Amino acid sequence: MSEEAGVAALTIEDSQSSMGSKADPEAKKAAKAAEKAAKEAAKAERAAQRGVKAAIMTQPDPEDPLKDRYGDSPRVQSREQSGRVWTQVEALSKELSEQTVLVRARIHNTRGKGKSAFLVLRQRTATVQAILFADDVTVSKGMVKYATQISKESIVDVEGIVKVPENPIEGCSQKDVELKVTGIRAVSRAAVLPFELVDAARSEEEVKAAAERGEILATVGQDLRLDNRFLDLRTPANQAIFKVQSAVCQIFKNTLLAEGFQEIHTPKLIAGASEGGAAVFRLDYMGTPACLAQSPQLYKQMAICADFDRVFEVGPVFRAENSYTHRHLCEFMGLDLEMAIHEHYFEVLDVIEKLFGAIFDGLATTYAKELAVIAQQYPFEVPTFKPLRLTFPEGIALLQQGGYPDVDPMGDLNTELERALGRIVKEKYGTDFFVLHRYPSAVRPFYTMPCVDDPAYSNSYDVFIRGEEIISGAQRIHEADFLTQRATECGIPLDTIQSYIDSFKFGAPPHGGAGVGLERVVMLYCGLNNIRKTSMFPRDPKRLTP
Repeated sequence: MSEEAGVAALTIEDSQSSMGSKADPEAKKAAKAAEKAAKEAAKAERAAQRGVKAAIMTQPDPEDPLKDRYGDSPRVQSREQSGRVWTQVEALSKELSEQTVLVRARIHNTRGKGKSAFLVLRQRTATVQAILFADDVTVSKGMVKYATQISKESIVDVEGIVKVPENPIEGCSQKDVELKVTGIRAVSRAAVLPFELVDAARSEEEVKAAAERGEILATVGQDLRLDNRFLDLRTPANQAIFKVQSAVCQIFKNTLLAEGFQEIHTPKLIAGASEGGAAVFRLDYMGTPACLAQSPQLYKQMAICADFDRVFEVGPVFRAENSYTHRHLCEFMGLDLEMAIHEHYFEVLDVIEKLFGAIFDGLATTYAKELAVIAQQYPFEVPTFKPLRLTFPEGIALLQQGGYPDVDPMGDLNTELERALGRIVKEKYGTDFFVLHRYPSAVRPFYTMPCVDDPAYSNSYDVFIRGEEIISGAQRIHEADFLTQRATECGIPLDTIQSYIDSFKFGAPPHGGAGVGLERVVMLYCGLNNIRKTSMFPRDPKRLTP
């Protein structure tokens, strides 16, 4: 044996013996360090192996005979159109029993154990159960493992056979069917969620019932929801809320088009405050002071002066009100209408009542399914529609008789008084919808026409649902001199509205109109407690993102 080989062959004990007792502490220390290093290396190797295994599960095991049935899809980059047909989750029914379908949906929930996995697939408001059982014929163990490791909210393509279960699937909207999975591919994987969609979709009643049983269920606060609104909007209730909002818009348009109205689009950058007052967002417009329009009011009237006769607009409205309440926003969608009248502002009220009759009826029938989805998380009763008109003094009298003797007969109604009047009207007249008209002139905009019999009151009106105002409108002043007088009395600089006043100098039809807050209509119809629930990306005094 060579000298080098002999040295290499020495054990720790040999070394210790040859070096003597003086080297023992150093040798022991070195041995411990080597042992520790070996353990750390083994730990790192195990971690690396875990990483490799996790990475492998984005694609099938190469040795799996069923490897062509699962694995992440290639990035969708418009390579080709394959001719494949995707079935909507809401369309899955008993009529498709034993048929093979392809579904693209999100992973709502996953439960896996051994050779089986149960997935809940969600597509907007519809959910269906998907099942995998490893039999090595249509589903392998690797396929089950792959499916259970796909994160919640990931988008997947699932191929499967429609089956009719022995018992209804109570946790899903498609209760009468389930999918027996034959293939699954992740299209887009979701990162770690800031909150669980299941928690965000819980009703208060569910949380309270659990608390009574001694269980604590997680909930998601408003700020966290709004900070991650793009995620919050995925809940079934939110999906349904914005379908209802879209429906209100469409019914508004279709009803008015049928009544001879024409849609218009007006500027949102204006030189002066469209409603008067200081609640405007001011800005510099190429060196000229300007602001964002509080409403399309002035331009709607100009359109009437231009012989458009009947017009409506759906567009954003801006209010710089520092009101952090349940029903105020700094930006919302306005549904505005304006029309020429022949004799009386009741002609406008006739159209408004017809419009809301169509909205109430359309939502209760065509969108009954969406209303039911909303009610699962936010229980409510569909409001009652019976047209009712009360004068402002009659409303004041009802409040005084109903326990509010100190209400100001010439002042505007605050939120508490509006709600109280709504309760009284519901009890006495059996309706959630009513019109209050002939408001005091002092609480209406400068362009509102005073009553002919008493100028202290005006030809104006508000419309209420569930005791909260959703519409403010009036007959407008259509004479330039009278309009100038009223603007001066209200302290509005004439130079900022001169073009508006000028539009009435060349013959203007008597006219009136109204403005409707879209978000507020949906909030009140659905009995929701906060307008932020009906604004897709709400803007209030404390929120400018996302």
